[in-house]
Order: sequence, then C-alpha cells, then structure tokens
Amino acid sequence: MLCSANLSGVRFLETDLNGADLAGCLVYGVSAWNVELNRTIQSNLVISPHNEPVITVDQLEVAQLIYLLLRNQQIRSVIDTITSKVVLILGRFTLERKRVLDAIREELRRRDFVPVLFDFEVPRHRNITETVTLLARMARFIIADLTDPKSLPHELQAIVPDLDSVPVQPLLRRTDREYAMFRDFLSRNSMLPVLRYKDERHLIRSLADQVIRPAQERRVLLERVRGLGRSSADLLDEQTRRVRELERELKKFKTRTRLRAES
Repeated sequence: MLCSANLSGVRFLETDLNGADLAGCLVYGVSAWNVELNRTIQSNLVISPHNEPVITVDQLEVAQLIYLLLRNQQIRSVIDTITSKVVLILGRFTLERKRVLDAIREELRRRDFVPVLFDFEVPRHRNITETVTLLARMARFIIADLTDPKSLPHELQAIVPDLDSVPVQPLLRRTDREYAMFRDFLSRNSMLPVLRYKDERHLIRSLADQVIRPAQERRVLLERVRGLGRSSADLLDEQTRRVRELERELKKFKTRTRLRAES
C-alpha cells in the first residue's frame, strides 16, 4: 500500500501498479511511462512541491502534463497553437482520392495551418472511432470529402451529433452525390453547406474563400453562441437557414441564366 507516500522523483517505467492505493501520494517529479493502472486508486495526487500551495489531480499519467501546463508558458502556447491551427481532414484513401486530400493538406500548410490527415496507424489502445473523435475535438475545423465514401459516414456520425463547437466543411466532386444519410446532418449548426468541386485544381483554387474563410467564420459564431448560452442557438439556426435559402436562390439564378444562354 502506497497511500499518502512521498513518491517525489520516483521513476515508473512499465511498472505494475494494478490494484495499488496511491490516494494522497506526493507525486511531484514522478516519471510515469506505460504504467499498468487497472483498479488503481489515484485520488488527490499532489503534483506541487511541499513548499508551494497544494495542487492535486486524480490520474498519475496526467500529473506531468498538468504541471507543465501550469508552469511552462511555452507548453501553453503550444496547446493554444494546436487548438487554433489544427485542421482534421477526412476522406477516402484510394490512390485518386488520397491525391486530392494531400493537395488540401499542402495548401493548408501553405496558409499556416496544421493539417492532420487521418491515414496513419491507429493507436494500440484506441479504435478508429475513438481516435478520430479525439482528433476532431482538437481541431479548429474539419474538412470531410464525401466523394466515394467508405468509413466517412461512420466517422461523421461519431463526431457531428456530439461536437457542435467544431465546424465541418463537406466537399463533394460535382459528378457524385451525397451518401443517403448525409442530409440528416445538414440541420446541425456545425455543418457548413457542401462545396461541390470540379477537380483538384478547382478545389485548391476555392479553398481559401469557400472552405477556410467560411469555416473560420462559423467557428467564431459557434464560440459566441456557446458564450451566450444555449438559448442563443436560435440565432445561429436562423443564420444557417438564411444562408441556405440564399444558396438555393443563387442556384436557381444560375440555372435560369444557363437556360437563357442555351435558348
């Protein structure tokens, strides 16, 4: 039993602490890597040194992170940068579709964002849905290419209903149609209108004005709504409806113009 023990400076490397009682332990300076903590009691872990005001956490593995966040301005700046610059890119990873997603990534980098393209190995202790959801919560906004979807419908279902604070900008190649259930998301405040693109070149040319700018503006609006309270969501609903009405009118105008030109 280690309850209330002084563990300052102790190094736990792949240590078996299953079932241990760490409640009230002083863990200032502890190093914990790949520790086994099943059924471990971790309440009131003290992360501050003895001569400073007591700061406690309830997880050994986050003790180092919390202390760094409190003490290191540079670390806080890194976290702020991540949450203001990360853009999660979702889509299909066939050869053709991956080329388009890579082009989006490069353009975002050029514009000083931190694009995260989900084509890497899933962490050992997480399934795909958990990993995508975690990345989505870190993102400033999400770009989702609906063209030829495979896992994307499942990923959006895991993200959109429970994450109203992160805008989602859907993309779709003009020759394709949305998958059947996608329209269920269109009433969500976080979901932007679908950008239909002709080809990769057209998409990259449109990225600044029709993807990045609307997503940034929606993010600001969502943050304002959260700050004002849930009742203010009606304001966002009204704006979303007005935007979509204008888009429908613009589409009708373009159709009438094309028909007149053809007649």
